[in-house]
Amino acid sequence: MPSIAIRPCPADARAALEQAGLAPAWARLYAARGVNHPDEVAHRLPQLLPPAGLLHIDRAAALLADAIRDNKRLLIIADYDADGATACAVGVRGLRLLGAQVDFIVPNRLEHGYGLTPDIVTLAAARQPDLLVTVDNGIAAVDGVAAANALGIPVLVTDHHLPGDALPDAACIVNPNQPGCSFGSKNLAGVGVMFYVLLALRAELRQRGAYADTPEPDLRALLDLVALGTVADVVKLDANNRTLVAQGLARMRAGKACAGVNALFRAAGRDPTRATVFDLGFMLGPRLNAAGRIDDMALGIECLLADDPAIAQRLAQQLDTLNRARRDVEADMLEEALAILATFNPTDSHSLTAYQPGWHIGVIGILASRLKDKFHRPTIVFASSDNGELKGSGRSIPGLHLRDALDLIDKRHPGLIVKFGGHAMAAGLSIPAGRQAEFSTAFEAVVRELIDPADLDGRIETDGELDLAEHSYELAEQFDHAVWGQGFPAPLFTATFDVVTQRVVGEKHLKLKLVRGETSFDAMRFFQADPLPDRIRAVYALMPNEFNGQQSLQLKLQHWEPAG
Repeated sequence: MPSIAIRPCPADARAALEQAGLAPAWARLYAARGVNHPDEVAHRLPQLLPPAGLLHIDRAAALLADAIRDNKRLLIIADYDADGATACAVGVRGLRLLGAQVDFIVPNRLEHGYGLTPDIVTLAAARQPDLLVTVDNGIAAVDGVAAANALGIPVLVTDHHLPGDALPDAACIVNPNQPGCSFGSKNLAGVGVMFYVLLALRAELRQRGAYADTPEPDLRALLDLVALGTVADVVKLDANNRTLVAQGLARMRAGKACAGVNALFRAAGRDPTRATVFDLGFMLGPRLNAAGRIDDMALGIECLLADDPAIAQRLAQQLDTLNRARRDVEADMLEEALAILATFNPTDSHSLTAYQPGWHIGVIGILASRLKDKFHRPTIVFASSDNGELKGSGRSIPGLHLRDALDLIDKRHPGLIVKFGGHAMAAGLSIPAGRQAEFSTAFEAVVRELIDPADLDGRIETDGELDLAEHSYELAEQFDHAVWGQGFPAPLFTATFDVVTQRVVGEKHLKLKLVRGETSFDAMRFFQADPLPDRIRAVYALMPNEFNGQQSLQLKLQHWEPAG
């Protein structure tokens, strides 16, 4: 069972934030997350890091400006996840705003695999482009860029993934994680990198006199898409990313989102005028991702590019249908995986791998995430592909950098991994068919070497006790509308409660009445219907509840342990 920990809160930072005017509850939360000044959570656009900090972005801007001047045809090579889809939509919309001829192509996960491969270059060449622009991919496309160069088609790579040992021979690379780049945020999503390229391009066009007699295009119109892709890709929400997300949410709440984003809200049964990070990460993102997982992400991109609300709504409903199908496939795969792992004892292993020949290759990432959450072990799930290889998707836990672990396996066992890439917490790979057991052994050995055994126990970090007087609907709503996410976790509190009443609702949720001192609270334990003891130490979040026009505070029970 995970242990409950209280997040350290530097007293000097907390005091400074209170002196600067923040309410005590907010000062405490922000200080515990490394914030030292209110400006860090003001999320104003002028606070964004300047584009000039990105290595080679001036070269990228000049390359694109020349292409616009010469009326060249641009073709964006997208990726099949939500970050890649939003990055493509930002690229197409933004480049068209700035005067470019641009179209896109997106690999099909099931047919083509990831990124700018030689096969994708062949497909792209049929469109007769003058310049290829990758979004959310390309940093590992050594062979793909070489194939494009052989055809005389230059490539501009925009990406955020960690590079391998060799960089592609592209005309230009913009990636905050490439060697030599000193940009202050290494956590930009692919959509964030593309947005920055557009900012630099507009500045270049301005310098060339393009807007001497006409208004400049307003790139703020793209921030709803930037926010969606940034949250959906689960990148660390540092101060720069939080500003991008906050500004995008503000546009959604003001009714300024594009037709596709509004349609996704409607398909999810959510209200864009009350948009939250939760909506982007758990409602819109999965619907967009569903296209790339079990169909074709071109559908998702077309939804985001649609200007006609009726067309956008039709496409969003198709995405919603795909998402329902994805959930069914995922549930079946999870049931199979848990049956296979029925005898798995987490204390015996530092890692987890799973494989079934019939598993859907588009859903193995979600399955890896579910198994990682259940067993708290770095997890890789494999499925068979048409080319005779096994495709794997991995998810990690704090304490293990997954891409570094794969890199070490690759160096120690040449030929065991065909290719790999990714981040600290998520990665993808391919291995030869029939070598899953060999890989599992190598993965376990490397994880044992790299991880601290204490990280395997798991712990839930909280913000400690919240004063009874601070429990309010208003504070819960403020929390709900703030920007939280990876690396900047939403507030969780802990306290001891008496469980006064409890009953199952909706067949799988527990509705509770909890008492702390003289104060009682309504509470919900979602997707867990097992009864609780009479007294618990609970980890909970504040949740604004609205029912029949009435507003009230509810506690959302995240975790509990018996209390004496």
